[in-house]
Amino acid sequence: MIDTNANVLLIYTGGTIGMVENTESGALEPFNFSHLRSNMPEIKRLNFNVETYLFDPPIDSSDVSISIWQQMVKVIETNYLKYDGFVILHGTDTMAYTASALSFMLENLNKPVILTGSQLPIGKMRTDGKENLITALEIAADKDETGRPIVPELCIYMQKLLMRGNRTTKVNADHFSAFNSPNYPYLAEAGLDIRYNKTAILRQNEDRPVCFNYELDRYMVVLKLFPGISREVVRAHLTIPGLRGVVLETYGSGNSPINPWFMEMIRDAVDRGIVVVNVTQCLYGSVVMHRYENGQRLERVGVIGGYDITTEAALAKLMALFGKGYQPDEVKELMYQSLRGEITVRS
Repeated sequence: MIDTNANVLLIYTGGTIGMVENTESGALEPFNFSHLRSNMPEIKRLNFNVETYLFDPPIDSSDVSISIWQQMVKVIETNYLKYDGFVILHGTDTMAYTASALSFMLENLNKPVILTGSQLPIGKMRTDGKENLITALEIAADKDETGRPIVPELCIYMQKLLMRGNRTTKVNADHFSAFNSPNYPYLAEAGLDIRYNKTAILRQNEDRPVCFNYELDRYMVVLKLFPGISREVVRAHLTIPGLRGVVLETYGSGNSPINPWFMEMIRDAVDRGIVVVNVTQCLYGSVVMHRYENGQRLERVGVIGGYDITTEAALAKLMALFGKGYQPDEVKELMYQSLRGEITVRS
């Protein structure tokens, strides 16, 4: 039920949805928000209040950084008590990274924060931006019969699907269905009505206040394994000065080479206090290191199993935990726990 008295803040950071085509080069370039508003008269027809906050200048999502995430959190914190929900317009290229990061920066969230965008600019005849934006706004304003937000968590809405933000990954650069939530059910599907999957929606402890975490540790690296990877490549990743965490993208259910030099380098990194988290390169499925001998060897040298966490969420979680000042042993323990619904914990 959409509350006609609801107030939603629309935060425009940039992205394809608000871009225009350069007539000379054909490239898409950021434009100002008035362009988007002039192409979206539907916003004025919503039966609840929508106000806007603009990032100036707009940000191409390829340029998103920790400081930009901090700015987003600051806008939400400053306006948190004034609004019932928030919609962030964001470029799709790094949207899953932003959604994962914000899910850890917004602790004990009890209001909807919905990221959305488009694959085509809002001024194009066949744009997907209008439906994405209108439905995201409606979800942000939607409440249950008790007056509580139906979806009090950090989400992505794209192409009729509402997904937990830290469970998503971008899977297509050419189609409107750009995102998927491979290992967690959709939170809602939009058709003639918005059908919520209420059993899948995360609800935090309502007795605890929301906490805005700004500190993220940037000394992380993603190491993607491939057949024939050299010692020099692995060494270059694991010997970065100040390195705190490694997201190790392995094969299948968490397998890696068992070359003595590789295992020695991983063991040495762990012994130096670097937290190494094992995630699968597969879109679907989970890391189960005890299934095969290769995975068991990683486990024995101290690598942490990431279950079904995405690379984006594993990276953001490490950044957030080290940013809060946790020590490596504490980070390892917390990586095994679901803090924002980011993993399915299996015994």
